[in-house]
Amino acid sequence: MTIILYDSSSALPQKAFAPNTWKTRFCLNYKGLPYKTEWVEFESIGIDVYKKLGLPPSAHSPDGTPSYFLPVIHDTATGVSTSDSFAIAEYLEKTYPSPSLFPNDTSVFQSTVDDTVRDAGIKSLAQFILADIYLILNPESKEYFKRTREAAFGKALEDIAPKAEEGVAQWAAVKAGWDTVDSWYVKSGGPFVLGTTISWADFSVASWLIWARSVWGEENQRWKDIATWNNGRWGKVLNDLREYQKID
Repeated sequence: MTIILYDSSSALPQKAFAPNTWKTRFCLNYKGLPYKTEWVEFESIGIDVYKKLGLPPSAHSPDGTPSYFLPVIHDTATGVSTSDSFAIAEYLEKTYPSPSLFPNDTSVFQSTVDDTVRDAGIKSLAQFILADIYLILNPESKEYFKRTREAAFGKALEDIAPKAEEGVAQWAAVKAGWDTVDSWYVKSGGPFVLGTTISWADFSVASWLIWARSVWGEENQRWKDIATWNNGRWGKVLNDLREYQKID
């Protein structure tokens, strides 16, 4: 039995950087499931993954244009193909229940975690990191990434990150968002969202952190800021989950 994990490629030595796919990679590693990564360039996702596996598009734009997002898995043992990181986690939990991603019937609570992390800490951070993501992509994906992000933000890629005083204020907003996420850990009293128990929520948080660390590198000041915020919480979260960061 092998699970095929479809992930976005990059020019980084380890290739893996995409946060949503990291959520699935964490789950597979945590459950000890054998898997193999198929690396995909952005514009190939629709044909090489979705159409190949017979999956419907992830979404449609107002003009009807389909969009295709990773992660996607194909389980060779069951023949099931699934997209969306939370839906994949639910499938893995049902099919391979131990160890649990949603201990103590917490799946409903955990289903809200990723949206909360995105709203609190990621939407404001994204503007700072997009131009640097472009730099770590393979040539095959650079034009697509630049074109689609510039269309989304309505400005040149290099102009998306706020600068000068606005940049300082917006970076403070990123910190405030992560303060909100930190409050969950403070309330739990442990190193994880559920106290001393690892769950999908921790993998969700850690995946966004790995995204930033992978794109910026550990010596980048932005990453150093994040790693030391909240009394070093975010560097510690990644360290506590390091055994589940294997890349096949």
